[in-house]
Amino acid sequence: MESTIQFVHSERNKTAEHIVTKKLDSLTNHFEWVIRASVIFKEEKNSHGKGKICEITMSCPGPRIFATSNESTFEIAAAETVKDIETQLNKRKSEIKTH
Repeated sequence: MESTIQFVHSERNKTAEHIVTKKLDSLTNHFEWVIRASVIFKEEKNSHGKGKICEITMSCPGPRIFATSNESTFEIAAAETVKDIETQLNKRKSEIKTH
C-alpha cells in the first residue's frame, strides 16, 4: 500500500506520523485490497481546547473511505481516525462478494 502524510498549518510531528504509519501498516495486513492512504494533519489556530485535525482517505475497491477527527493532540486524533477507518473497512469487507 502506498501512503502519503502531510502537515498543513503546523510543524511536522514525528510521533503522530509514526503512530498513523504503524496503525495503517497493521490495517493493510488485514485488508490486502487497500490501494492507497492519504493522511492530512491540520491545526486550527483559533480553537479552544481541540484543534488538531487528522483526515484519512483510503482508496480501495468501491467508493473511497474517509474519516476525520478533531482532538486536543495529533496523536489522539490519529488513533481515533484510524479506529473509524477500521470500522468502515470491516463493513466493506463484509459487503465484498467472493466468486
